[in-house]
Amino acid sequence: MGKKAKKRQMPSAYTILFFLIILVAVLTWIIPAGEYATTKAGNIVAGTYKARASSPQGIWDVFMAPINGMVGTDATEGSISISLFILVIGGFLGVVNKTKALDDGISAVVRKYNNKEKILIPILMTLFAIGGSTYGMGEETIAFYPILIPVMIGVGYDSITAISLALIGSQIGCLASTVNPFATGVASQTINISPGDGLIPRFILLIIVTVISILYVMHYADKIKKDPSKSYVFERRQKDLEEFSMPERDINDKLTTKQKSVLWLFALTFVVMIVSLIPWSSLNPSWTFFDNFTKWLTHVPFLGALIGQNIAPLGTWYFTEITTLFFMMSVVIMFVFRMKESEYIDAFLNGMGEFLSVAIIVAVARGIQVIMNNGYITATVLHAGETGLQNLSAGVFIVLTYIFYIPMSFLIPSTSGLAAATMGIMGPLGKFSGVDGSLVITAYQSASGLVNLITPTSGIVMGALAIGHVDIVKWWKYIWKLIAILFVVIAVFLVICSMFK
Repeated sequence: MGKKAKKRQMPSAYTILFFLIILVAVLTWIIPAGEYATTKAGNIVAGTYKARASSPQGIWDVFMAPINGMVGTDATEGSISISLFILVIGGFLGVVNKTKALDDGISAVVRKYNNKEKILIPILMTLFAIGGSTYGMGEETIAFYPILIPVMIGVGYDSITAISLALIGSQIGCLASTVNPFATGVASQTINISPGDGLIPRFILLIIVTVISILYVMHYADKIKKDPSKSYVFERRQKDLEEFSMPERDINDKLTTKQKSVLWLFALTFVVMIVSLIPWSSLNPSWTFFDNFTKWLTHVPFLGALIGQNIAPLGTWYFTEITTLFFMMSVVIMFVFRMKESEYIDAFLNGMGEFLSVAIIVAVARGIQVIMNNGYITATVLHAGETGLQNLSAGVFIVLTYIFYIPMSFLIPSTSGLAAATMGIMGPLGKFSGVDGSLVITAYQSASGLVNLITPTSGIVMGALAIGHVDIVKWWKYIWKLIAILFVVIAVFLVICSMFK
């Protein structure tokens, strides 16, 4: 009997990115070197490209690239600020999850609307979409399927409907990320713009895609309720009814007063972050409320010194300030929940640990840009793009960018890794076609979000389907129409946005 053929496994995002670093290093030996003149802000000046002496990158440079990707070089800003932010927000979420406020909060919503199952679909999908859009909710949804599946099956729907609530809800939120640090944050930092730039269009897109997705899931749920045989998992219905029987599931734990306080603080943290990132005075020169208030507050005797003289006005915050916000609020939650110091430290460190891979992958991906910049081929690539895009309209460019990011999202499943690896080129290329960097970010997020609804390389997708005993091919049969609708709607939205400079 012959040996069993080993299953081929998809390489990790780290491996893919490291091979890309090697590939780019090889290209520095082939592609002619060049450079652009830049402004004081570091932006390239179109039409100023000139050739220069080549600077091929060797083996030592390849292994140093991820390190320089973290700490930065003269030519490339390091990812240390965004990586630290990712770790701190991980710690913050670890502390929040320790209180079980999010889990029990969803359970409370399910319990409140028991016997009003149809209204649960828009309510829960909206909540998950907000989570995805603001803090990249993904893996956290796995905890909700054992609650949602028995509820949905018990009221006449199926496991696909239950999975849709959390999986489609959260990933649609990520698709239209407003201030998601793992997508919007990383991409914005890569091209040196505020995560608040383009916030209003992204918020409009969030509303559009959330409404479309809710209607799609509700249409399927209605069809299943009227005729269960139309379910894509109908052959498992009896097994599911037995396995996910409601009496075995505990969804009756009520939210405590402390948990309610944690949820309010959790929501407040993200509201403050959103408000702090919107460039108010840039939107309207007369909107100087936060500047005036901060100036007044810091000059109040004793109180100003107690709060801190270095606090920046809301609307001017960047990664240092919002990292401080999440660290401070994690401490506030510790006191409000009356958590022991040892419990807080464990929860914070465990939360950081869960996001360590994301923080490191940003640095590894940034290593690609380090090699390109140190080898002086970034300018040459941009020059080729500048020449090729001279007669390309903004609308055509943004749609091509959107399409480009779809296969790239399969290649690099990590949204933060994809942003760090590619945005340094795609952002400046957009300028040659008159496309704002924030719209390029929207195109990248939209493509990545679409792929993350169906890709078998996603632990979120495969984990959800495994819990619900749903085959991925059946999931594709169910969701392909929604993917097609969203693809067209997003493309049209991007073209419309490109018309407004």
